[in-house]
Amino acid sequence: MKRLKRAVAFVLCLAAVCTTLLPTLSVGAAGFDFPEGSTPVAVTLDGKRVLDGQAVIINSVTYVPLRNFSELMGADSISWNASTRTATVTKGAISIHLTSGALFVGANGRYFFTVERILNINDRLFVPVRAIASAFNASVDWNSSSRTVVIASSKRAIESGSSFYDSTDLYWLSRIISAEASGESLEGQIAVGNVVLNRRASKSYPNTVYGVIFDRVGGTQFSPVSMGTIYNTPSQSSVIAAKICLEGYSIDNKILFFMNPKLATSSWISKNRPFAFRLGNHDFYY
Repeated sequence: MKRLKRAVAFVLCLAAVCTTLLPTLSVGAAGFDFPEGSTPVAVTLDGKRVLDGQAVIINSVTYVPLRNFSELMGADSISWNASTRTATVTKGAISIHLTSGALFVGANGRYFFTVERILNINDRLFVPVRAIASAFNASVDWNSSSRTVVIASSKRAIESGSSFYDSTDLYWLSRIISAEASGESLEGQIAVGNVVLNRRASKSYPNTVYGVIFDRVGGTQFSPVSMGTIYNTPSQSSVIAAKICLEGYSIDNKILFFMNPKLATSSWISKNRPFAFRLGNHDFYY
């Protein structure tokens, strides 16, 4: 009997040790093991509470499970390509695609930045709610008093990229991003696009994307114009970054200059403009 008690005590002790060695997880009501530090959040769709125990805030971004959210939005089908780790959701004429680990949601030629990466949790894709809601043409609001994500659906399908984006703006914005930042991260490419659009919005610069890029007041503003690389075919990631910018996403809506300090032939920017931040190989300035 003593040996049995000792054996049971040893097993219980071993289990306790193993438990302390495991990472702490937040388990939702639906059985999902969310990363440590995540916070469950309430969600309503058209006034009705949905996704209880399935929505969670991770790194200040609200995530929802792709399949369950898409079904609530009336999706016709959801498929998974294991080789590319990409999910495709269809609803009528809408075709939405999302890749595990990516920073955007694509829908009918449009692209929505997710801020944080699309995650695979327990073999389920979880996606930032604002991006996936935009793909369904739904609006998202936040009720701070009740800590609730408020979603309102729309009967209208999302406008396609071919009609939503100004073709001239997209043509030149994608080319300047590619010429200046093709080797940068998606965030770095978006920031370059932000500089162009911030200048367009400023009274100190031309009011068109083309005008900003080819502005010669005070000298050529962007070296790809003088080098001729502005006319090269843009990379796919540069087109995506340009579309994200044209959707209205901005890393910083006040930056007006950028430079690669290792390649810059002039120090005028660094000496005369307030430093904002460094992203990849570029320093950005106000």
